[in-house]
Amino acid sequence: MRHAIAPLALFAAATLSLAACSHRSPLLEPTPEELLTPGPDSFRVEFQTTRGPFLVMAHRDWSPFGVDRFYFLVSHGYYDDTYFFRVIKGFVAQWGISGNPLVNDAWRHRTIGDDPVVRSNQPGMIAFARSGPHSRSVQLYVNYRDNARLDTLGGFGFPPIAQVIQGMHVVDSLYAGYGEGPPKGTGPSQDSIEKAGNAYLTRKFPRLDRILSARVTESWGDTLSASMTLRRGYPDMRRRGRGGFDRDGDGGGR
Repeated sequence: MRHAIAPLALFAAATLSLAACSHRSPLLEPTPEELLTPGPDSFRVEFQTTRGPFLVMAHRDWSPFGVDRFYFLVSHGYYDDTYFFRVIKGFVAQWGISGNPLVNDAWRHRTIGDDPVVRSNQPGMIAFARSGPHSRSVQLYVNYRDNARLDTLGGFGFPPIAQVIQGMHVVDSLYAGYGEGPPKGTGPSQDSIEKAGNAYLTRKFPRLDRILSARVTESWGDTLSASMTLRRGYPDMRRRGRGGFDRDGDGGGR
């Protein structure tokens, strides 16, 4: 009997291994093919938040790399249960650091290529935060005011990918009492969120609002008809700074 146990144990281990592989999480282990798959020409995303819902329309021709990344993240529930950790009235509301440190580790170096700025950072426009060229990854912000200077800030600018088309009053109502994070303020630290996740925010900043869910509700344009060829010039970045910028325009990344 002792010799019969070993094959059974090996079979069980192999079965568990196969099951684990079949349940690969795209947020923890996205494949290159998944990350390079084009999204729809345009699509709507409904955000459910602790303040209520708002609706966003994304346009791929505004920022192809950015919109493809946005579509992938929303399609896999990345923004669910993430906080609006930086809300500066009269400037922007920013979000996109996962509440799960393991997910943050997985996306730390997965940046996307640059897109030209073809739409201005007007009120309600949404763009990826960045700390320099080829640094956009997962963090987003929505403009509260005319922030046209962000179109060219740092020599690279912040290209909008989408626009709030319904529920801007919800975005306007997000809790803004904590202000800027370090080093200019005492608000949430991006480093601490990445390392400790939502546990840090709920303990230190309990009044922050958060996203309950973000879902694509409607799309136009066939993703399969777009080119599936790996796109030339797509960066293989090895590090990513903090995503962001200061309201005074002197840059917030490092």
